[in-house]
Amino acid sequence: MALSATPYKVDVNLTDLDRNVYETLRFTVARHPSETEERLCARLIAYILWYSESLAFGRGLSNVDEPALWEKSLDGRVLHWIEVGLPDAERLTWCSRRAERVSLLAYGRVDIWESKVLPAVASLKNVHVAGLPQEALATVAANLPRAINWAVMISDGSLFITDENGQHEITPQWLLRER
Repeated sequence: MALSATPYKVDVNLTDLDRNVYETLRFTVARHPSETEERLCARLIAYILWYSESLAFGRGLSNVDEPALWEKSLDGRVLHWIEVGLPDAERLTWCSRRAERVSLLAYGRVDIWESKVLPAVASLKNVHVAGLPQEALATVAANLPRAINWAVMISDGSLFITDENGQHEITPQWLLRER
């Protein structure tokens, strides 16, 4: 019998001072059986970082033809394709051909990945890459409750996430272009 996805109820009070976005977000997100809590947190951070009204979660791990997140136009064009993790250069090139803009939120062994992949995709003008500090991500992901309640403030590129365990600061490092 196949394992089923685990649903998480998410409430986010978002204050993005960098983009003048002030929203209260409520949604349910599914964690794939093979997905770690760190990856789920990285997807949530990507959603918050690039939030727009039309941004939606893709099937990600369940379907390789879809991203972790994406924004589509009313006529079906992919305006923004958002990946999470450490994809290879071929995957990023493939994504860049399918969307007007591609963003990657890298986490894990970004230092090793960066030296191998970034030179191969640096010429792709629509690709933007940010790396998450592993320790900060691990702290936020530790003991992640099924009912996530975050207050997030983004200021000068840093995310300040307040949850039941306190406040966490995460500053993505921009490796290729900016947000």
